[in-house]
Amino acid sequence: MLITNGTVITFDEPGQVLPYGAVYFEGDTIVEVGRTFELEQKYPDAEKLDAGGKIVMPGMVCAHTHFYGAFARGMAIPGEPPENFMQILERLWWKIDRALTLEDSKYSALVALVDAIRHGTTTLIDHHASPTAIDGSLDALAEAVTESGLRAALCYEVTDRNGPSGTAAGIAENVRFLKKLQADPNPKLGGSFGLHASFTVSDSTLEACVDAARGLNSGFHIHLAEDKADQADSLKKYNLRVAERLEKREILGPKTLVAHAIHVDAFEMDSLRATKSKVSHQPRSNMNNAVGVAKVETMLRKGITVGLGNDGFTNNMFTEIHTAYLLHKINQGDPRAMPGDTLIHMAFANNAQIAGIFFPKPVGALKAGAFADIILLDYVPYTLLTDGNYPWQLIFGMDGSHVTHTISGGQMLMKDRQVLTLDEEAIAARATELSKSVWKRVSDMD
Repeated sequence: MLITNGTVITFDEPGQVLPYGAVYFEGDTIVEVGRTFELEQKYPDAEKLDAGGKIVMPGMVCAHTHFYGAFARGMAIPGEPPENFMQILERLWWKIDRALTLEDSKYSALVALVDAIRHGTTTLIDHHASPTAIDGSLDALAEAVTESGLRAALCYEVTDRNGPSGTAAGIAENVRFLKKLQADPNPKLGGSFGLHASFTVSDSTLEACVDAARGLNSGFHIHLAEDKADQADSLKKYNLRVAERLEKREILGPKTLVAHAIHVDAFEMDSLRATKSKVSHQPRSNMNNAVGVAKVETMLRKGITVGLGNDGFTNNMFTEIHTAYLLHKINQGDPRAMPGDTLIHMAFANNAQIAGIFFPKPVGALKAGAFADIILLDYVPYTLLTDGNYPWQLIFGMDGSHVTHTISGGQMLMKDRQVLTLDEEAIAARATELSKSVWKRVSDMD
C-alpha cells in the first residue's frame, strides 16, 4: 500500500517532517518513505490511501501496561480511602486480580485493545496477574491481541503473595508461553518473564525464576522501587537496596524492563546503566498513587534507556506525553525541566529500543525495514510545522482523539474512525456483564 499526500513525521534520527509525503509498505514492512510525486511514479500499481493532508506518523508504543486493570474503572474501594500505595494494592489491585477468570482476563484485554486502536497505540508491553486463573492466562491475552491485530509483549507476574503453589504456577505460565513463542514465532506477539516486585518475591523465588528462564532468550519485567515501601522491605530483609538486590540475583540485564524506578539512588542508577536494563516511566499512575516522581532526566543523562508507559491508564499515549511534560516542570519548579525534544525521544526512540527486546523489526519510526505500524491524524497545524518544532506541536496540539486510521504490521485496524478488527459493541456488552461478576467477587472478599 502507498499512503500519499500526508504530512509525514518519520521520528527517525534526525526527525523529519515531509510535506506532501508518502509511505510505501509491502506486507508488514515499510519499504520506502519519500515525497508523494516520487513514490507514485516509483510504485504506480500500488494500492493507494490518500491521506488528504493528514499527519502520518508511526504508531505509539506503550512500554508498560496492565490489561487486567480495565475492570477496576469506577470501582469503589470499601471503607476509608487508602492512605498509601500498599493499602491501594491490598484493598483494590490484589482483590481484583484474584477475582479474574480466564474470560475476564481476555475481555479486560479486549477493552484495552479497542482503546489502543482508537488512540493510535500499536505496540503494548503488558504485565499480567490473575492468581485464581494462572494456567493459560497468557494464551487468553494472546487471543485478544491476535484478534485485535495489534502488537503486544506479554508476561505473568510471579509473586509469593498467593503461596508456593501460586508462585510455581506463575513460573510455569511464563515458561510455557515463552516456549510456545519459540516454537511458533509470531511477529505481533512477544514475551518476557514477569515478576511482581522485590517486596513480594523471596530470594529463593528469584533464584527459581532465573533457573527457569535459562535458554528462553528472555529478560524480566518487574516493578522496581515504585514506592518507598519496596526499598524499606529490601533493606530490612536483605540489607540491600532493590536494584542492588536484583542485580545480585541476576534479574537485571539488557533484556530486562523495570517499571517506575522512582525511589532509586545514584548507585542503583549505576546498576541499571551497567546492566543495560530498560526503564519505563508512568507519570499518570505515579501521580494517582502519590508515590513520587522518577528522576527521569538524571537517568537519561546517565545513559539509561527510559521509555514511557501508562500502567493501565487509558491507551491514549498522547495524554501520557502531555502529563509527563507538565509533571516534571511542576515537580522541579523549573519550566526548563523535561524539554519537549527529550520527552519525544523517550516516547519514540527509547520506546522503540524497549520494543526491540521483544520484536524482530523496528517500531516507533517510519523508515525502510521497520514494521508498517502507521497512524493518521486529522490534526491541522495552524502554525508552521517543522523539523525543529514538531515535538511541541505534538505536545501542545496533537491527541489520540485526532487519530482516524490505525495500521499495525500493514493491517488496517481502523479506517475513518471505524474499528475493523474488533466488534466494539459486542465487546462492550460482554465486558459489562463480566465486570459485574468481578465486582461481586471482589465485594465478597471483604
